Amino acid sequence: MPIQYYIYLCLTLFSIGIIGVLTRRNAIIVFMCVELMLNAVNLLLVAFSKMHHAAAVAGDANTTVGIEGQLFVFFIMVVAAAEVSVGLAIIVMMYRNTHSVDINFLNRLKN
Repeated sequence: MPIQYYIYLCLTLFSIGIIGVLTRRNAIIVFMCVELMLNAVNLLLVAFSKMHHAAAVAGDANTTVGIEGQLFVFFIMVVAAAEVSVGLAIIVMMYRNTHSVDINFLNRLKN
């Protein structure tokens, strides 16, 4: 499959994520849109890694060139898991204090 298809798909997913972050007020939806943008970048990184690996295998069948992108995606997913736990804890504490997940009420958490 041509790399352009992956680029268009990732561009679409990333754009949906940006629009969601900029237009929504619900903290959970904003959080999901950030994750969507992160996964769009991960998909593109894996697609380029696959393309680079296929080009390297054409020259040498026993090469491991081109798998670095997949390793980066693994580390990004580990960091994203930590981000999810911290983000959800913040959202739960915000809901306990304000009884809403509207991001306009974040200034109430100063007290």
